[in-house]
Amino acid sequence: MPGRKARATDKPVRRRDQAAATAETVALVLDEESPLPQTAADVEDLARRLRGHINQLGIMVPNEEPALRRAQQLGSAGVPDSYMPSRVYLVQLAKATQELAAAVGTCGSHRAKQQRVQRRWTPGINVLRGAVFALALACLVLAASVPRT
Repeated sequence: MPGRKARATDKPVRRRDQAAATAETVALVLDEESPLPQTAADVEDLARRLRGHINQLGIMVPNEEPALRRAQQLGSAGVPDSYMPSRVYLVQLAKATQELAAAVGTCGSHRAKQQRVQRRWTPGINVLRGAVFALALACLVLAASVPRT
């Protein structure tokens, strides 16, 4: 069924895209060649993007993961108002996001396997049609075999 194949292949593609997007955002902050954000709005935008990556990556690791807790604690803090502390906060947040992405690489595949194991089997539409047909046929044979009075 084409719908099932598309859903089965979407998850790895999304995970790969998420990892690439996270790496790009972290590179905007940590890369030596990228310039420092000039305005407070730039810092807020980068912090918002990093927080979004933390939220999306947090789903893929266990709640007990230290990298997740550290990233969530940094992400929940507000951006400082002054110039230097805001840039330091941004670098710390980017490093925590990078650590979380590395943790997803080690824990994410194990968690995906657990989710696949826990998933229930649901019958396809043709299986259901066949079961209804077999039940109707059995009822018809039973009704025909009952003696008439």
